Parts: sequence; C-alpha cells; structure tokens
Amino acid sequence: MLRWLRGFVLPTAACLSEDDYFRYQVLFEDLDRNGDGVVDIMELKEGLKNWSSSFGLNSEKDILQAGDTNHSAGLDFEEFVRYLQDHEKKMKLAFKSLDKNNDGKIEASDIVATVKSLGIHISEVQAKEILKSIDTDGTMTVDWDEWRDYFLLHPAKNINEIIHFWKRSTIIDIGESIAIPDEFTEQERQSGDWWKRLVAAGIGSAVARTCTAPFDRLKVMMQVHSLKTRRMRLMSVFEHLVKEGGIFSLWRGNGINVLKIAPETALKIGAYEQYKKWLSFEGSYTGVFERFIAGSLAGATAQTCIYPMEVIKTRLTVANTGEYSGIMDCCKKLLKQEGFRTFFKGHVPNLLGIVPYAGLDLAVYEFLKNYWLEQNAGDSVNPGIIILLGCSTLSHTCGQLVSFPLYLVRTRMQAEVGKETPTMIQLIQEICKKEGIRGFYRGITPNIIKLLPAVVIGCVVYERVKPFLGVT
Repeated sequence: MLRWLRGFVLPTAACLSEDDYFRYQVLFEDLDRNGDGVVDIMELKEGLKNWSSSFGLNSEKDILQAGDTNHSAGLDFEEFVRYLQDHEKKMKLAFKSLDKNNDGKIEASDIVATVKSLGIHISEVQAKEILKSIDTDGTMTVDWDEWRDYFLLHPAKNINEIIHFWKRSTIIDIGESIAIPDEFTEQERQSGDWWKRLVAAGIGSAVARTCTAPFDRLKVMMQVHSLKTRRMRLMSVFEHLVKEGGIFSLWRGNGINVLKIAPETALKIGAYEQYKKWLSFEGSYTGVFERFIAGSLAGATAQTCIYPMEVIKTRLTVANTGEYSGIMDCCKKLLKQEGFRTFFKGHVPNLLGIVPYAGLDLAVYEFLKNYWLEQNAGDSVNPGIIILLGCSTLSHTCGQLVSFPLYLVRTRMQAEVGKETPTMIQLIQEICKKEGIRGFYRGITPNIIKLLPAVVIGCVVYERVKPFLGVT
C-alpha cells in the first residue's frame, strides 16, 4: 500500500501536468521507504531491484550522480522530478530514433535496423523478444507510454546505451584453450573502446588465473604422474607440493601463464574477425554455426602461434624446486637438451581438443541463455550477471568434460623429457591398458573446482576495471 500523497502543489520549476505530477509522486513515495522526503542510495538500489533485476551494476549510483544537484547524497522530490523530466527527454529522442516510420510505434523491423547501424546484427526473432519485454498490451509494438514506463528508472542516456543494454556477451577468458571472442561494434572500434575492453578483460583474466593457479598446478601434476602411481589423490598431491617447495610453489608456472594472455588474445581476436569475414558471404548475418567455426579456427591459430609458451608453462609447473631459475632458463635448457621440436610436443591433441571444447561450450551457453530468455521473455531481455555466470560455468564444465582426455594426453606429451616422445596413439593405448577410461580424467577434480571462482573473479574484476578505463 502506498502512503498518503504529501500535498498536491506543483513545483514552480517543474511545469508539470497533473497526470505527470501524480505519476512522479507515486513513484517517489514508493522509493522513499522511510518517509523522510529523500530517496538515498540504498532506497534507490532496493527500488531498482524491484523495478528490474537487469539494469546492471551501479545503476543507482548513475541516477544519484545525475540527479543530486545539491550534493546531499540523496534526491528530494524536486531533484527527483527534474531528473525524470530530463531523462524522459533523452528517452523521447531514443524513441524517435527507433521509430523509423514516424507512426508513434516501434516494431521489430525498427529494432533490427537501428541495432544494425551500430554494427550489431540480430534476427527478427531476437527483436521480437526485445519487444515482448517492453510490450504490455500484447500488440507486438511499443508506443511512447510503454517505452517511457519501461525505461523510466533505467540510467541509459541515449539509444546507443540502450542498444548495449540489449547486447549480451562477454570476453572473459579463464585460461582454457579456447574462448569465443566478443564481437565489437563499429562504434566501439571508432571510439577506441574495443582495446580498453580488451585491457580490462586481460586484467580480469590475469587476476582469475593467478587466484586459481594452485588448482591448475594440482591438475597438471595429477595428469602427468597419473600413470606412475594410482595414489595420486588431490590432498596427497597438495601435501607433496607444499612439502617439496613450500606454499609458493603452488604458483609455479603462473608467470608465463599470465604473460601469454596478451599475445593469445590479440591473435585470437584478429583471427576471429578475419575468419568471420570469410565465412560471412556478401555481408550476411553471422549465426551461431559461423561463430563456432570462426572461433575454433581462431583458437587453433592463436594456439599454434603461442604453443611454445604452453610447453614452457607445463615444464615449469611439473619441475622440482631449483630445476629452472626462470622462464628464460627453462627455454634455453629445453632448446639445448631436446631441440626446437620439443616446443611443439602435444600440439596435435591440443588442436583436436579445441573443436569439441569450443563447440560444446558455445552451444551449451547459447542454449541456456536462450532458454532463460524464453522463460522470462515478459520480464527482461537482459539475463543479468548472475544468470550469465551460471550459463558460463555450466558451458565451460561441459566443454571440459568432452575435451579433457585430449588435453591430458597433450600435457603428458609436453612433460615428456627427452627427444623421443611417445605418439598420441601410443599414449592413448598406454592409458587405456594401465588405467582404463578413468585414467583420461585424472586431474579433472581441481579443474572443475576452479571453474566457478575463475569465472566469477574474472567477471567481477573486468566490471570493476572498465570504469577506470572510461568504458561504460
């Protein structure tokens, strides 16, 4: 129940109609939970949560910063009215830019055309899903009143920000062999936001890899030594590593793992964009299948170029304390003792593992995200960070389960000392004979454990770093 409205005197500066005044007053009363005549940031945050769960992080801060003209850390009624009046003017301009026919209604074709102007291609079905989330009368068109009411408390300032609110994608990499790179719009390329987002993603990836590095070393040790003993259990490996080299030995190999983020990401993004152009005949829409093919080829290209760094990382990870003094020492010793070919040991199973990982990862992610959108089409077109995190974690897990046996073979071939290395087929036969099918999944436990924290840490750091780089 709303409390009694406090008076009905129009603010002199507002120039409001009685209908608009009543609408603003009711909304203000609903947000002002403690009835002190001021909406503070906590009340605004709670109100936005009830209004919609998908407006994004720090929306309440954006609104408060724009509306709090007297810097009192809260919005009184007059400030609230001024903010909404100014915001509605911006939303009116956004509405007109979408209304291509100037008939006072937005249709699916209008959304497709406007979004395409920013270099983002969506289908008619996707545009209709957007309309459904705003359309309240079931006409599959959106008039000004429906548009205004939906975006009344959305902090977007123009049509570009609204379109990016509709756009749902991520470029967070948690250190696996392939991740489908994000698609940058023409506006992002021209403004320079694309490289800022890459830097933010790189920082997020570096922090995520560093925080979960102990699990990565546990995984590699269990993979490499799984054939030598059946007693390689998680806790026993952990105790052995700490006893052999101290607690900091758990981060051995993490330095080069972080160093390879920049070249791998740059190669992957560049190759991905080029492969997309080749697969997008005559500028046609790039669908999920084309993205999968382009992403797989981009991953294979990037992995081939930086693969020597992968071998060095594995050798540092499995090395005993004092065996190598650093990255360059490891590189020199491998080149001198085993030759140049050692830097490409295990490359074949690595390439073979990219396709099932990338395919299943993308397919499961798209399925889960689209399923959520279908079930919640009437509420929002943006799943929100929690839903996307859940989809990412599950899709990465499924990709890992399918590709893990090939990556285990790759790691064992990388760690093999000497110029004579068993072939991929020989290793597969040896694992089957000595350990059976379970042998191909040694080390998967720490790998699965690290997935959720890696995704969460990477995404949180990415979101926190973006504002410092000037990316909205």
